[in-house]
Amino acid sequence: MRIILASGSPRRRELLSALGLSFEVYKPDADESHSPDEEPAGLCARLSRLKAQAGAQRFPDAVVIAADTIVVIDGQVLGKPADREDAVRMLKMLQGREHEVLTGLSVCLNEQVMTHVERTCVKFRPLSENEIAAYVMTGESDDKAGAYAVQGKGSLLIDGIVGDYFNVVGLPVCRLGMMLHELGANLLAEGLGIWP
Repeated sequence: MRIILASGSPRRRELLSALGLSFEVYKPDADESHSPDEEPAGLCARLSRLKAQAGAQRFPDAVVIAADTIVVIDGQVLGKPADREDAVRMLKMLQGREHEVLTGLSVCLNEQVMTHVERTCVKFRPLSENEIAAYVMTGESDDKAGAYAVQGKGSLLIDGIVGDYFNVVGLPVCRLGMMLHELGANLLAEGLGIWP
């Protein structure tokens, strides 16, 4: 079965590749703007669904997977930083505190669409201004929601995680497997023998 990953994220490509699945990448041109009063879980669910449906229109016979990851603290959504000054601002908000990482995950197959929002709690250790500045200067925060990468140097900032680690990377693979199975796309069963 043809699989389309409707995302330009290299992290999502790496995670899907690690499952041993063959897939193609399609980056949908989706409007990711949102109103300030849009609830965070609703926002990432809506955006992932929008991307998945755009992919399904272009590849109607394929399984289309799309995701949208955001960081939320005090009810405020932190997307990708506009610049390095913005990254410093975000990291100052996160340091020494807990925040939530939400990923809206959508799968389309045969005109069916399933969407789920995965939540993971992340706690940052206290950080000095010098530590924040040094991390931002590595460039790793440039294109990451919340201005950090848990799988990279950003791991040095994190004191603990409750929930799915891969969700923080950008693709909750366990949830994806369950959704594919529920939709009847036994891709993992064929490759790994997980489900009968």
